[in-house]
Amino acid sequence: MANTAQARKRARQAVKQNAHNSSQRSTLRTAIKAARKAIQAGDKEAATLIFQQSVSKIDSIADKKIIHKNKAARHKSRLAAALKALSA
Repeated sequence: MANTAQARKRARQAVKQNAHNSSQRSTLRTAIKAARKAIQAGDKEAATLIFQQSVSKIDSIADKKIIHKNKAARHKSRLAAALKALSA
């Protein structure tokens, strides 16, 4: 239990930040799922548009250090490879 005023404040801030970061991670997962679903549907134009939106969201969350930059790169790479395989 936090004993000082400073520690109590940091505990309150941590709760708020955890809720915000959890929300951002959920948005990230939703964007990745949407891209995968669009790629599986087979429509190249729609998949490309959703892919670009997903990449933007992934980059945004990585810039805020909610996920590691290498994890963001891995997600983008796998989505791009799947999109490329769709056209082949």
